[in-house]
Amino acid sequence: MKTHLIRKETIEDYVVGHSGSRASFKDFLEKLKYADWEKPADIKATFSAADLLGRSCNRVVFDIAGNSYRMIAKYAFGERLVHLFICRIGTHAECTTLCNAARQYTVNHF
Repeated sequence: MKTHLIRKETIEDYVVGHSGSRASFKDFLEKLKYADWEKPADIKATFSAADLLGRSCNRVVFDIAGNSYRMIAKYAFGERLVHLFICRIGTHAECTTLCNAARQYTVNHF
């Protein structure tokens, strides 16, 4: 299924203040345009450095620019589209601090 990115503007706004991430986010968006996902494991097939969070929380962390930046997103598989909602974009250090403080974004490899 094709992917519907909710609020692409969030990425566009972020790269304005973080110009070093521009090329990597452009690459991310290009891969996303051609993604064909049927199950969460397909996300990992498209973005090998992505981490699926928890067993059923429907969240994924994308490593951007060699893990200099991280984007936390929530996904929902529908009948015709996969909806990808951007929850947070930040530097690796910012997201690590958030994850440690909230204890809700635990990365599990399975």
